Amino acid sequence: MLKSIELFAGAGGLALGTELAGFHAVAAIERDKWACETLEENKSRGFPLVKDLRVVCGDVRDLDYESIPSGLDLVSGGPPCQPFSIGGKHRAFEDERDMFSAFADVVARLKPRSFIIENVKGLTRAAFANYVAYIEHRVSMPEISQKPGETWQEHLKRLEREKTSTGDHGVRYNVARQLFNAADYGAPQKRERVFIVGFREDQDVHWNFPDPTHSFDALLREQWITGEYWDRHQVSKRARGSVPERLRGRVERLRVLNSNDGCLPWQTVRDALQTLPEPRSDGRQTAGIANHRFQPGARVYKGHTGSPIDLPSKALKAGDHGVPGGENMMVKPNGEVRYFTVRESARLQGFPDGYVFHGAWSETMRQLGNAVPVMLAHSVASSVAQKLLEADLARIAKHGKLH
Repeated sequence: MLKSIELFAGAGGLALGTELAGFHAVAAIERDKWACETLEENKSRGFPLVKDLRVVCGDVRDLDYESIPSGLDLVSGGPPCQPFSIGGKHRAFEDERDMFSAFADVVARLKPRSFIIENVKGLTRAAFANYVAYIEHRVSMPEISQKPGETWQEHLKRLEREKTSTGDHGVRYNVARQLFNAADYGAPQKRERVFIVGFREDQDVHWNFPDPTHSFDALLREQWITGEYWDRHQVSKRARGSVPERLRGRVERLRVLNSNDGCLPWQTVRDALQTLPEPRSDGRQTAGIANHRFQPGARVYKGHTGSPIDLPSKALKAGDHGVPGGENMMVKPNGEVRYFTVRESARLQGFPDGYVFHGAWSETMRQLGNAVPVMLAHSVASSVAQKLLEADLARIAKHGKLH
């Protein structure tokens, strides 16, 4: 069994994805009270992927290393994204929530065979380019830590010198970074996330990020060329209308070329929510469906127009800016809007219906807005697990046993 540990676990999206990929988390560390209660509640309810999970509600920097078994295959986690989020103040390394160095310190102590770091698209902004280079150097040589009084720029220069020098500088990792759109991997949400993945050099792993499994072109083909999408959802020709003007050129090219990229269609809001009833308009809990309660107050205004149900949703937002602001809402075919319920938002993030969220609506939506789509986490973690298992088989073939 592949063993892992989850840092900055949040509500558990990345943890569920790694578990589905074949890793078993020995612990999940999270300091937010509400997210910890979500993890603990699902554990106490016996939810299969977390029923044996040890939840540590505390700061990653205070981790008790004596309680963590040796020989970990993976350290995974999404350091707080607010320092780099498009919706935040973009303070990066000047933000006290910047925890990339804390992640590197854990890697230095535990020396796992691999690691996965997940973060927001904002990390790729040109203004952060030098600091992203520092992050990659920092995690590739995690034992070369920052000296007291040393700035990150000075540390980066030292890391760059160490990278090309000879001698023993501790454990090293081969690191790769890529931006993903979760919709390309089966999530019914256009959510772009950065992944930084590292393999310990002695694993001799040659690895590439997984190829997309879903595409927008495949969705357009099903909707506006074959009509299979509308037939599946029993939407009449009158109700579906005609091809939106902004898509007509693209659809016509697909029709003329008659090409197929081999991908499945992007999943839409309608796809994700088709088996859920409408929430009760009186605001009471829908019987038998956890976290499915109507939230009033949705409205459209400039910059906050919601998500049409026949496309993947826009990225769910966390915090006051996104939730009351209007982006976490669906747009019905008749133009009406309403907020996604917590359960609907959970489906857009790939959480199973049996996975419950603890806290008031604003708290649960914040957990979901900060989460990693389970499908995307699963795709990346599966590709990592495959390479680790291949490395194990190669060592067995060469030495007759694992070392």
